[in-house]
Amino acid sequence: MSRTSPEAYEQGRGMDAHNAVMRDIRAERSETYDPTEPTRVWIDEDNTPDGVVNSLTIILNTGGCRWARAGGCTMCGYVAESVEGGSVAHEDLMTQVDACLDHEAEETDEPADLIKIYTSGSFLDEREVPAETRRAIAETFADRDRIVVESLPDFVDREKVADFADHGIATDVAVGLETATDRVRHDCVNKYFDFADFEDACAEAAAADDEFDADVGIKAYLLMKPPFLAEPEAAADMVDSIRRCADVDGCHTVSMNPTNVQRYTMVDELFFEGGYRPPWLWSVAHVLESTADVDAIVVSDPVGHGSDRGAHNCGECDDRVQTAIKDFDKRQDPSVFEQVSCECEATWEHVMDEETSYNMPLAR
Repeated sequence: MSRTSPEAYEQGRGMDAHNAVMRDIRAERSETYDPTEPTRVWIDEDNTPDGVVNSLTIILNTGGCRWARAGGCTMCGYVAESVEGGSVAHEDLMTQVDACLDHEAEETDEPADLIKIYTSGSFLDEREVPAETRRAIAETFADRDRIVVESLPDFVDREKVADFADHGIATDVAVGLETATDRVRHDCVNKYFDFADFEDACAEAAAADDEFDADVGIKAYLLMKPPFLAEPEAAADMVDSIRRCADVDGCHTVSMNPTNVQRYTMVDELFFEGGYRPPWLWSVAHVLESTADVDAIVVSDPVGHGSDRGAHNCGECDDRVQTAIKDFDKRQDPSVFEQVSCECEATWEHVMDEETSYNMPLAR
C-alpha cells in the first residue's frame, strides 16, 4: 500500500501547479495568427481626466505576455491569440499600427483624441515590444492628446514613459492589478506581484510626471469575480480594491473588468464543469454605486454582457443594466442605477446573502 509524505503534498503546489495546468490548457490551441495584422481595433468613447473623449483602441498582435507563456493568469486567454515564437519584428508591428490608422480613417473624419494600445501583455516589456517600436509609436501619435499603454508594474519605468512625455502626450499606464488583495491575486488569479509593486509603479509614474513636466498617471485594471470567490466575496473585494487604488497617489482611474469566460483558460475549465458563473450585472452596478464617492474615475465595460460567458442577470434586463453602467462611466452619477429594476434582483440578493465558496454558483 502506498504511503503519503509531506513532500507529496508540497510538490507542484501554488503557482507552479497553476502554471502547469495553464500550460496544458493553452497547448490545446490550434489557431495561428498573422504578425502583420492587429488582433483588434475599434473606435469608442472613454472617460479621462480631460473628460469624455473619442478613443481609438488598438490591440497589437505580439508574441504574447511573458507571464502567460509561463502559464499565467487563470482567466486570461489573450495569449492564445498571439503570434507563435515569442516575438514580432518591429516592421510587422508598425504594419499593424498602419492598419489601425487606415481603419480609423475609414470609420471617422476626426482623429481620436485618446489612443489606447494593448498587447494582451506588457507594452513596456521590451521583449514583447522593442524600444525601437515604442519610440516609433510615440512619434506616430505625437499629435494626439492622450495615450494609454498596458503593462505589468515591474516594467513601468520613467525613462520608457518619457518616450511619450517628450512629445507632450498625456500618458497613462494601464496596470492589470486585478485586486488590491495579495492573497486573491496570487491564489485566484495566479499573478506573481504584490500590491506594493503597484504602489511602486504609481510612484514611478508620479516621478515621471514631475521630472518631465508631463501629465503621467496610472489606470488600475481590476478583475471582478476571479475564480474561487463567491459573489459576495468578489463584490466586497472589489469595493475594497477600488478604494485602496483610489488612495494611491498617481492612480487617477480604476477600470473594473467583470470576468468573462475565455477559451484556453482555467476559468473555462471550471465553467464547463459548472463550477463558475461570471458575475451578475447587479454586482457590477452595486460596486460602482458603492464607490462613487472615491477620488478617482471609476468605470466598467462588461465584455460579453448578457451572454452565459459574460456578466449577466436573467436575460431580460441585461441590456438595460448595461446601458446604466455605460451612462455611469461617462457621468459618474450613481443615480442612473435607480432607473433600472427587474424581478431577478431578488435572486441576486439571495445569492449575495447565501452564496459561499462551498456552494457556488448558487444560481446560474
